[in-house]
Amino acid sequence: MVKHKSGGWLESIKTVVYAGLIAIGIRTVAFEPFNIPSGSMIPTLLVGDYLFVSKYSYGYSRHSMPFSPNLFEGRIFGSLPARGDVAVFKLPRDNSTDYIKRIIGLPGDRIQVRAGVLFVNGQSVRRELIGPFTVDGDGPRLVVREYREILPPQAGVEPHAHYILEMSDDQPFDNTDEYRVPAGHVFAMGDNRDNSLDSRAQNAVGFIPVENLVGRAEFIFFSVDGSARWWEVWAWPMAIRWSRLLSAVR
Repeated sequence: MVKHKSGGWLESIKTVVYAGLIAIGIRTVAFEPFNIPSGSMIPTLLVGDYLFVSKYSYGYSRHSMPFSPNLFEGRIFGSLPARGDVAVFKLPRDNSTDYIKRIIGLPGDRIQVRAGVLFVNGQSVRRELIGPFTVDGDGPRLVVREYREILPPQAGVEPHAHYILEMSDDQPFDNTDEYRVPAGHVFAMGDNRDNSLDSRAQNAVGFIPVENLVGRAEFIFFSVDGSARWWEVWAWPMAIRWSRLLSAVR
């Protein structure tokens, strides 16, 4: 009986270890969950969204693994993101903080913002006014303008359309210098253009090394609006944003 009891505990421990290794493996090579804590990507991503990021989209670096161990440099099976991808990356200044933004510029691109209008390689990016948009759940409620922005095409990729927000066209990052994206780097911006710390802030974020890319945002698997506290079980159904469940990130 003692032997059987000891063997039962050993099998349970093995099961837990195997399950943990499988979970780490899936998180490293396939998909990793992330949540959205701030409003820099509104209207594409809302505070309280939970999404899966594909780890294989851009290949693998040390940042693909938990705690980013310094085991090797560069990327294995690496590929560049497409212009318009929503990507998670490690903040270059500390190589540990996770950021999520939209990829706007690729190596060699020239990026500039003039009076709120994005320019890529000297050409203005078309934006179409949709109308007023109410930002809620990220500080004071604000009514801003929503635009449909259409990024220029690249080889083998169709023009990418997405939605952005602007408070006005004279905010701090609405008029910038022209930035030339260096080799091995990308330029990223938030869709909530006047409430996003991104590559336009060269001293805080700057250009993103390709090695720092974690993966591409794929789909939202859960979303809550924050109206229910964790113990208010009766209010959970009303707090879930049902329409956002399993929606693709574009």
